[in-house]
Amino acid sequence: MAPAPGSDAVARRRAGAGLGAGLVSRFALVGLGATLLYASLALLFSQMALAPVQASVLAYAVATVFSYLGQKFLAFRSPGAHRSELPKFLVLTAVGFGVATAMPAVFSGLLGFPPYVPVVATCIVVPLINLFVLDRWVFSARREAA
Repeated sequence: MAPAPGSDAVARRRAGAGLGAGLVSRFALVGLGATLLYASLALLFSQMALAPVQASVLAYAVATVFSYLGQKFLAFRSPGAHRSELPKFLVLTAVGFGVATAMPAVFSGLLGFPPYVPVVATCIVVPLINLFVLDRWVFSARREAA
């Protein structure tokens, strides 16, 4: 028999699907791993006679696959189908890329801040957006299953 909608059991299950310290730690670990993978591969590919832009794009693509699989299975532990979660993840990745492109244009280009300001802002804003959107939209199946 399922717990009553207002019961403590339902509240505990919902809390388990929230943004607890464990999930945030796993999210950060996967993000750090994806970042290190990207940097390593971009440098490696550029030493293998690929142009820097090509090396970066290829490394970013590989790191995106790593990030998706790590966030889905390790961080969020989502039971959702790839056919619904992967397209959402790619949309979120494109939005993050857009933010990372817009930040320097606005902060340095328009407002005249030194280059480190948009870099720091991007390093704070994009992961916060990602954490919230991954939890609430991309991997929402984990909340429904909890």
